[in-house]
Amino acid sequence: MTISLVPVILCGGSGTRLWPLSREAFPKQFLRLSTQGSMLQQTLQRLAGIDTVSPALLVCNESSRFIVAEQVREIGLENSRMLLEPMRRNTAPAIASAALHAMENGEDPLLLVLPSDHVILDTPAFHRAIALARTAAEAGNLLTFGITPTGPETGYGYIRAEGMATGQIQRVLEFVEKPALALAEQYIASGDYFWNSGMFLFRASRYLEELERFQPAVLAACRAAIAAAKSDLDFIRLDKDAYAASPDIAVDYAVMERTSHASTIALDAGWNDIGSWKAVLDVAEKDASQNSTHGDVLIQDCNDCLVHSGSRLVTAIGMRNTVIVETADAVLVMDADQAQQTKSMVAQLIARERPEATMHREVFRPWGSYDSIGNGDRFQVKRITVKPGAKLSLQMHHHRAEHWIVVSGTAQITNGDKEYLLTENQSTYIPLGVVHSLANPGKLPLELIEIQSGSYLGEDDIVRFEDRYGRA
Repeated sequence: MTISLVPVILCGGSGTRLWPLSREAFPKQFLRLSTQGSMLQQTLQRLAGIDTVSPALLVCNESSRFIVAEQVREIGLENSRMLLEPMRRNTAPAIASAALHAMENGEDPLLLVLPSDHVILDTPAFHRAIALARTAAEAGNLLTFGITPTGPETGYGYIRAEGMATGQIQRVLEFVEKPALALAEQYIASGDYFWNSGMFLFRASRYLEELERFQPAVLAACRAAIAAAKSDLDFIRLDKDAYAASPDIAVDYAVMERTSHASTIALDAGWNDIGSWKAVLDVAEKDASQNSTHGDVLIQDCNDCLVHSGSRLVTAIGMRNTVIVETADAVLVMDADQAQQTKSMVAQLIARERPEATMHREVFRPWGSYDSIGNGDRFQVKRITVKPGAKLSLQMHHHRAEHWIVVSGTAQITNGDKEYLLTENQSTYIPLGVVHSLANPGKLPLELIEIQSGSYLGEDDIVRFEDRYGRA
């Protein structure tokens, strides 16, 4: 009997290498860098056509759960399950929690572990590699997909294997860290190394057996977190205290580099982990001068450039091998060959406590989003979008009053002991300390302008009394 295969999609990345478009609050797996949807959506859609594949199990951070849910809903995969990590503990605990959950009904499925932020251009080749790897995984091997290298890369780890033949299972001899360029060139010249893709296939029980052997504290913490997990809407919420006890460790260090049962299969399928803006340029559609542009962009006499506009006109003249990325609150300009340095720039922003390091101006919530379009001393202006049928929590503020002006759609207002409807060009005032709520009873998005005024305008000045999304 064929063993079922459960895709485990890891959605917990922080996304610093594609700043300023990708940030901790909205990392790269949720970005729509092409017309085919976000990288998360493409990862899920790529599973169609795999034999005996079960609904995907997505492991994501608690803070991004509603973004994940919305993107899954957009592509019609409502049967996917979502496991919520209360804090980041790296890939070994994330996979262990998924394995334990997948075995709760008495089954022992194969787990196809996939990061949510990779590009694979040749889906049929990807499916063929999975089909070839299944037999070895069913027999107890822990499979990793080794990417056939196209050149020396310093941004990837490497796998040394017994052979490099495409379509064959090879024993892993060694995992090696991201090398300097000279060493990467030696690896490529030897013909013995794959790039380490971070994608795996193994039986759930076999992974847990090896984890118990090498990292028993991880498994113990995950067992306790699963045992005390609670269902929350469509999510499975791991127990916070139990999960916090797990060591923070990647699956490579915890198991794959230590097990004697690691195998690899060569994958030549147009893979790219989109780990830098240079990688985005490599896979993007380009013009005759090898430029890739997005948004309101006008360029002249440029070659090998990526220019991305998010909110305004961006122009460039005479640039070579340059990345320009504009968002509503930040601009990045750099030599494409320095693309791996973006992470260190984000570290500088974090050290200076700049909000641009982690948050976009537009912030997504389960009910929709808000964009902070202006602020000053004792006031802030937001553009709020509420999805059809959605509702903000019943809440109050200690330090601010609010004016709401409806731009389009219909708003259902709770203002103290009053309830009423507002439509386009109508407004209302919510005094400081008054319990209030906002809902969209219509079938079209509700757009409104909110003007806040008061002594403190932080997002933590919210006292919630009722919330359909289970927020504290």
